[in-house]
Amino acid sequence: MKIGIDARGAIWYRGTGIGTYTFQLIKNLVQVDRKNDYRFFWPGDEFKDLDPTKDEIFNSIERSKDKFWEEVHIPMRVSYEGIDVYHVPQNGIGIPLEKRCPLIVTVHDLIPYVYPETVGRGYLKIFLSEMPKIMEQADRVITVSEHSKQDIKRIFKLPDERLRVIPEAPEDVYQPMDKRLASRFVRENYGIERPYILYVGGFSPRKNVKGLINAFYDLLGDLPEEYKLVIVGKEVRDFEDTALLAEALGLSDRVIFTGFVPVMDMPYLYNAAELFVYPSFYEGFGLPPLEAMACGTPVITTNVSSMPEICEGAALLVDPLHSLALAEAMYRMLTDEELRARLSQQGILRARSFSWRKTAIDTLAIYEEFMR
Repeated sequence: MKIGIDARGAIWYRGTGIGTYTFQLIKNLVQVDRKNDYRFFWPGDEFKDLDPTKDEIFNSIERSKDKFWEEVHIPMRVSYEGIDVYHVPQNGIGIPLEKRCPLIVTVHDLIPYVYPETVGRGYLKIFLSEMPKIMEQADRVITVSEHSKQDIKRIFKLPDERLRVIPEAPEDVYQPMDKRLASRFVRENYGIERPYILYVGGFSPRKNVKGLINAFYDLLGDLPEEYKLVIVGKEVRDFEDTALLAEALGLSDRVIFTGFVPVMDMPYLYNAAELFVYPSFYEGFGLPPLEAMACGTPVITTNVSSMPEICEGAALLVDPLHSLALAEAMYRMLTDEELRARLSQQGILRARSFSWRKTAIDTLAIYEEFMR
């Protein structure tokens, strides 16, 4: 069987949930599957992290460019190569203009439908115009949580037989480590002294970072130590307003914005943190809480969207609409050593129930439904 995968997300979106998903899916498929042939389609010259010479299953990587790639080149190559099934992992965006074999898409979430005001205008237009066609043409739609599945069923009326839930997972780099080692690395490389509370993610209003900053402000006078709030994320859309809020509250010396942090540095930041907080209003899956759990860092997140499903008893859950409830949860966690220790252990166990190997095996089973 010949399997084609749109590999663009593995580089274009590395460091995001979709990028991690694409990268790890490809990496693990070639490790677990030795009987099928794979062809990875990538319109550029930057495919550095996955070396096709390291495994014979990586027989080639397509390098054509521009819109012609989707409209003409991919349908032509799918036919020429005899591809039996084609998978588009990044929400189906960029499916071939002409369908010439069974099509699998992974739809991570429907944020443009649920929270359209939090999405960039260009992406919103593309998503809303293309998603009905994607849902119509896809022979199978993979999604990453039961919550996202219910959104897809509600909005697009897809039947259960065309939908599959296959969760994501923390990458292998996320493991518990000596806190002294982690703290030294963070101090020497980022100038951050412990103790600190950590957030990792974007600055979209959907992520509720402003709510976190307000809760941190409310908390400061009650804390026994001089905690800092470390916010990790690329300083793009909506960052400036968030930074201005911290400044207006007089928190410039207490809230640290690191900007983008490479994947290999992230385990140190998670391990050195006293607490990880993820106050999001909506997630299709939400990898950062699982990454923190895998490192043994206790987690506070929200009681909405996919968060209760993913964390399943291994985190404190709060209403994201109430910053005071978030502040109280942070105070409780930081002053209750027994609670932190319990959630640390529960988080490690919960994170271990997810694996990219299992994600790849379950995805392969879908491909093989179309085996000739």
